Amino acid sequence: MSRRCFKSIIIVKGRYKTTDMFFRLMTGFLDFLIALVKSKNLIIKFTRQDFKTNYLGSYLTIIWAFIQPCITVLVLFFVFQVAFKMGPVRNYPFILWLITGIVPWFFFSESLENATSSIIVYNYLVKKVVFRVSILPIIKILSALFVHVFFITLIILIFLFYGYLPSIYNLQIVYYLFAMFILVLGLSWITSSLAVFIKDVRQIVSIFLQIGFWLTPVFWNFQIIPKKYHIFIKLNPLFYIIEGYRESFISRTVFWESPAKFLYFWGLTMCIFAIGGLLFNKLRPHFADVL
Repeated sequence: MSRRCFKSIIIVKGRYKTTDMFFRLMTGFLDFLIALVKSKNLIIKFTRQDFKTNYLGSYLTIIWAFIQPCITVLVLFFVFQVAFKMGPVRNYPFILWLITGIVPWFFFSESLENATSSIIVYNYLVKKVVFRVSILPIIKILSALFVHVFFITLIILIFLFYGYLPSIYNLQIVYYLFAMFILVLGLSWITSSLAVFIKDVRQIVSIFLQIGFWLTPVFWNFQIIPKKYHIFIKLNPLFYIIEGYRESFISRTVFWESPAKFLYFWGLTMCIFAIGGLLFNKLRPHFADVL
């Protein structure tokens, strides 16, 4: 067999394997969506219960879910705009630029941190043979979604206060929220399954979230750093989400205008999603033995 023919076979086989892997990934994702729909009533029930349980017994009950993020926004606003007198960003008041970045970060960090502990928190459900354990991180993510929806509404109201009317571009939030949900779910399948066996995982996740907050352009404009370092900032998948929120409210551009960012984010996210699903399924049979 000639060398050229041998190379052709390798290329064809390589393409076949890549196509087969992509097909399996998409099939697995569709199966996940179908299973999600079938379990929707159970997920809704546990999500409501989880949200109430987190704040049950306190004097202000669920109000605490909104107080802490609001205080954080106010502190950052006074520090950077009042004390340091930060000027407008992209011709928008600093507070508007700030909240469109910090609100998605709140949802990401809270949902990932809570979802990491989901298997341990609901350990009594793990031991039930008929229960779909993979939905436990979803319950924690959706529980955080209640607060996130409130803050999206708050963003719209604050923009109205400054004289900016809602536009059709704001509807892109649904797309970016779905993108963040898939990213968090893939990560939480990894962290929650490992947390059952390695107790330090929750602390490690918390540390990485603290570091990630300062490395992600949440309250600082990435344009202030030299352009040669922009590529490293854009490697962070949260950059795509946070910039997407700002594009929906401030820049008012649609997500398909940046195909390179779109392909990179979804390529990375689907890899994380696939790895998370495989790892979770691999370790799931051993959860009950360890808990």
